[in-house]
Amino acid sequence: MPNPTIQSLATDLAAGRTTSRALTEEALARIEDPAGEGKRAFVKVWRQQALAAADASDALRKAGLVPTPLAGLPVSIKNLCDVAGETTLAGSRALDDAPPATADAPVVARLRAAGAVIVGSTNMSEFAFSGVGYNPHYGTPGNPADRTRVPGGSSSGAAVSVGDRMAVAALGTDTGGSVRIPAAVCGIVGFKPTARRVPIDGVVPLSTSLDSIGPLANSVECCAIVDAVFAGEPIAVPETMPLAGLRLAVPRHFVMDELDSVVARAFERGLQALAAKGVRVEHIDLPQLDELPAINAKGGFAAAEAYAWHRELITRRGNVYDPLVAPRIRRGLEMSAADYIELLAKRTDLQRRVSAITINYDAVAMPTCAIVAPTLDEVATPDGFTRKNMLLLRNTTVGNFLDRCAISLPCHAPGELPVGFTLMGEPMTDQRILAMARSAAPVVAGS
Repeated sequence: MPNPTIQSLATDLAAGRTTSRALTEEALARIEDPAGEGKRAFVKVWRQQALAAADASDALRKAGLVPTPLAGLPVSIKNLCDVAGETTLAGSRALDDAPPATADAPVVARLRAAGAVIVGSTNMSEFAFSGVGYNPHYGTPGNPADRTRVPGGSSSGAAVSVGDRMAVAALGTDTGGSVRIPAAVCGIVGFKPTARRVPIDGVVPLSTSLDSIGPLANSVECCAIVDAVFAGEPIAVPETMPLAGLRLAVPRHFVMDELDSVVARAFERGLQALAAKGVRVEHIDLPQLDELPAINAKGGFAAAEAYAWHRELITRRGNVYDPLVAPRIRRGLEMSAADYIELLAKRTDLQRRVSAITINYDAVAMPTCAIVAPTLDEVATPDGFTRKNMLLLRNTTVGNFLDRCAISLPCHAPGELPVGFTLMGEPMTDQRILAMARSAAPVVAGS
């Protein structure tokens, strides 16, 4: 039985078939189940606050006050968001002596104003710097599809909280794929907005040039609702878009290199199913993407901007950092101001040259990740971790570097490991991509 959506639960609440208290108690019970992943999926659980918020939501509903479809529904937030009175840990031990936050991050405040019940703060790759989802400090939650596999990262606990029905939706961040990767490998939907639409204040940064905040949820419609809340926009799920006549560009290389056989089969089935509905699938040359490794060879924006934020902390507490994360941050020390300025110029130039081609299509389609979720054993060595991390991140980083919006849709068959199908739009075409995804999701899922 599929997980419930925001709309289905909102309908149940409106009809009196359930209460926020009941839904929140169910979510907390799953988090607290000793046989489940709750203790690894969450860094903090706010049981009493969540139950109080649920009771308040039920009282407001009785008085006819229902601010949004999220009202009364349990959601999770990633462990790098400020929550008033709480120390923001960012999946690390290095911040455990930091003072508590004085205010909620704007995205957290917007969730509360929408009536959402925040059940807890989810585990993540330390400082959001990995696509694997491994965490040596708080444990690594098992993938809902196969507990011997990683959940993807960096929003690992976010995806598991949704997949395991500990929350109906989750707040994730996406700097190089950290919403879309765990969504893809855990079999749910993840949406990366055009970064500038959602404020990142009060959220521990990885790369201020690339960071974005997006939802992980059980449907495109759920993502559209939560995205609107994050962006402070009127909540309106965009109308479905007719598929017939849409033009999808599929780059022939880079994003299609070294694909796992399960991914390659599932993605091809998805393309064929869309073509059967009248979508014009065009395989195109986009050699500009092959320039990305060289452009980012010195560490890219993440290394430079992470080091700028971490330089005092890593000097003082570097001994407690994840040994797989610290060297990636320290690469920023090697970059000069001239290197950084050159990187800015190369990004602008590549965005312009790629858009000159992709602007002629309704979206770019690609597998979200080149591989299915690796096993915990496969990432147990530094070499294994590095190789799998690069393959998980490679395709999704394209959207961040080009400043695009993108959504990952499940496209695997029953019994297969989860695979994500990405639709990527031009900057600020978020509503078009969500509308397109509403029509495409059932087609690629049923392929």
